[in-house]
Amino acid sequence: MTQSKRFRFAYVAAFSVIVLALSTPIAAQTVKVEGLIKARNGETMILQTSEAPNLIVVLDDNTDVGQVQGALKVRKKQMSMAALIPGLAVKVEGYYNSQNQLVARSVRFKGNDLERAQSIQAGMHESKEELKKQQAELNEHSQALQAHQVQMTEQEAKIAANKAAVEAAIARFGQLDDYYIFDKLTVYFGNGKVNVDPKYVPQLLALADKAKTIQGYMIEVTGYASAVGSAALNQQLSEDRANNVTKILLQQANISLTRMLAPGAMGEAHQVGNNATAEGQAENRRVVVRVLQNKAVAGI
Repeated sequence: MTQSKRFRFAYVAAFSVIVLALSTPIAAQTVKVEGLIKARNGETMILQTSEAPNLIVVLDDNTDVGQVQGALKVRKKQMSMAALIPGLAVKVEGYYNSQNQLVARSVRFKGNDLERAQSIQAGMHESKEELKKQQAELNEHSQALQAHQVQMTEQEAKIAANKAAVEAAIARFGQLDDYYIFDKLTVYFGNGKVNVDPKYVPQLLALADKAKTIQGYMIEVTGYASAVGSAALNQQLSEDRANNVTKILLQQANISLTRMLAPGAMGEAHQVGNNATAEGQAENRRVVVRVLQNKAVAGI
């Protein structure tokens, strides 16, 4: 080979390497971010980070979700994508696609962060429901007072002030919760029982069919127990009850795992009945299934 040919060969080879390097998409470069999950809709979630308040993260079948464990946080417990709920602090590793969305290769979080997010979410829904109930009662009362407006001016002013306070509280919850409660179903259990009574299966299937007609829906399952017996046992009972209801929704109602939030086990928290009576204890042995509608997706 002549020196001229060798020179041309080396030039072409170098040029090819440069072209190959330039053609490699920048989006494939691995990036790591930390933030708080603001919203979740199936295969996507919105992450709030120190640099981006609304970073879109894409989940797929290859996304590795795990809970870090141990004093040094080096061990990992494999988790389902259902654990990725609003309010959870996570570390995401992945790459940006052509739409500037972060495609997640792995998502990591701490166990105590998951418990905190589940507790906040459950308490937030309970409080919001109570506030809506109060608002409905105030509206009814206000309509009744309109017939006696002249005699009841002072009382009506108090009701208007209370109504404004309720609406302000609901607005505050709305800033933290990106979902409306579209529908819900309560499943009750016998004392010490965790298996779902067969009579509730048709109701769960009907609720699932209704959910599938809603754009941007998610399903939340939260288990509870009465405050009878040890707290540790009641915590386990509430977890087993929530898991068994979730299995029916996944296996019989064919709800996609990406549409399920992680089952919450609240133990003896948020008692709705008086534990001093058998009737009150029965009310507390329950699983609440909520169909949530994403506000942003629904355009609300």
